[in-house]
Amino acid sequence: MISLSHISKIYKTDVLETVALFDISFHVQKGEFVAIMGPSGSGKSTLMHILGALDLPTSGEYLLDGERVSDLSDDELADIRNRKIGFIFQAFNLLPRTTAMKNVMLPMMYAGVPREVREEKAKKFLTMVGLENRMNYTSNQLSGGQQQRVAIARGLVMDPAILLADEPTGNIASVQAEEVMEIFQKINEKGHTIVMITHEPDIAVHASRIITVKDGKIVKDEKNKKRKIISKRK
Repeated sequence: MISLSHISKIYKTDVLETVALFDISFHVQKGEFVAIMGPSGSGKSTLMHILGALDLPTSGEYLLDGERVSDLSDDELADIRNRKIGFIFQAFNLLPRTTAMKNVMLPMMYAGVPREVREEKAKKFLTMVGLENRMNYTSNQLSGGQQQRVAIARGLVMDPAILLADEPTGNIASVQAEEVMEIFQKINEKGHTIVMITHEPDIAVHASRIITVKDGKIVKDEKNKKRKIISKRK
């Protein structure tokens, strides 16, 4: 699903050269739930931008579902982001005075999906994340945890090959964070590949694999033998 080989990212100015990532290599198989951990300034956000085809590496090769990302044009990059990647951000990035339904329908509208199909799929995924009774509430009428659920539904609605989550619990309370992690685990059980950026060990512990980044390098990549499985609710 994801293959990074010897990825480096260097930012240059006239007087300064900053190495954000150095010789990063790892692979993510279809259906994995991977957490990428690291302190502030470790390079994990730069890595997320590369994984999401929002930025290109200075050197190395990135294959996403078999496609070499560096060979794609700007239009092709935009297309692969819409077709194959679902994004979930710490700041939710929802339209504040727009209903949950319309927020979830937005990626499908850009993709030219017929309105009837957009409505059907939006209802399906909002129900999946437990918001069947909040579909017509605007974002600013929802709690932080509910807004993140809307963002998850929006990230899933195009049936992406991979779901990228950047600090998905950073702006919500701990109880709501557990609820979001429960949703992630259920999504993963249905076969979705998830890569999650976090600096919180108590969030990373929900993933099946943890990659630790420090100073732009991978310092640890291991299966999470102490994975926290959240009890399924009735």
